[in-house]
Amino acid sequence: MERRIAQYRPSNRPPAWERVANEVRTTVAQATPTTTHRARDLLTALTRIAVYADQQGHPADARLWLAPSMVERFAAGGCPEVTEATRANYRACLTALRTAVFGPDLPGGRPVPLSASDPSQPFSPNDKAGLWAWAGGQPTAELRQGLQLLLALGLGCGLDTTEIIPLRGPDVRVLKDGSCVLAVRGNRARLIICSRPFERTLAEAARHADTSYLFRPASFARGPNTVTDLVYRASRDPRVPRLVMGRCRVTWLVERMNVPIPLPVLLAAAGLDSLHALSRLLPYLKGISAEQAHTTLREMP
Repeated sequence: MERRIAQYRPSNRPPAWERVANEVRTTVAQATPTTTHRARDLLTALTRIAVYADQQGHPADARLWLAPSMVERFAAGGCPEVTEATRANYRACLTALRTAVFGPDLPGGRPVPLSASDPSQPFSPNDKAGLWAWAGGQPTAELRQGLQLLLALGLGCGLDTTEIIPLRGPDVRVLKDGSCVLAVRGNRARLIICSRPFERTLAEAARHADTSYLFRPASFARGPNTVTDLVYRASRDPRVPRLVMGRCRVTWLVERMNVPIPLPVLLAAAGLDSLHALSRLLPYLKGISAEQAHTTLREMP
């Protein structure tokens, strides 16, 4: 088992892996997992939070990674592309590691419930403008183009991370009026009309990709970290919120619910088959005055 742990490397190694690798392996070895499957689960969870902490500027220190407050921050916003069940499994693994290696008394707060119905806060108009300027100010063309495309796909099309990774250039069709129609692949296959502010970015990315992948066309390894690796490599600006694709999708949904848009159109565009997923966004919808409500209800046929 010790040899397996010592040889562990994540399948899609993030740039921070070399900085955290020794501490990850040492910490999991100290927990003495008894099966290969358990060791892999612990290594995966600890690697994910170690990379997250590294991107926050923290040193490679397992006591810091496994502090309950850090685990809660990671579970809430450090792995937005995974399911709620996976997030819960990460947190359970990290809690078990903390107890096994440091004992139950490592200080920190109580865990908060992980629930798919907990709403994510949408980006404000100022946040969106700041993110666009931040993306355009990156030091390399790869980062500038990649981040601006992520904003176009998230804020302009409402896609989540798993839907972005398999897209190819031919999935974008530019119509005569300049509008862009995007064919989404996978279990929620559908057509989406990109919002006007992001049309040019999406069209240019499709021309550049040709028949290759739309996002990061030069990267042929397509894994869960395809999106997050690029975001992690970007230069940070403390004045701008972190780019999280889940928040981009929530922003896209809330903006369209505020229009309002007919529900069948919204559900089809979002790839949803029920209203349940939208109920968590109700706190972020704009209120209207009593006079507006009176007029709207009265004028309904």
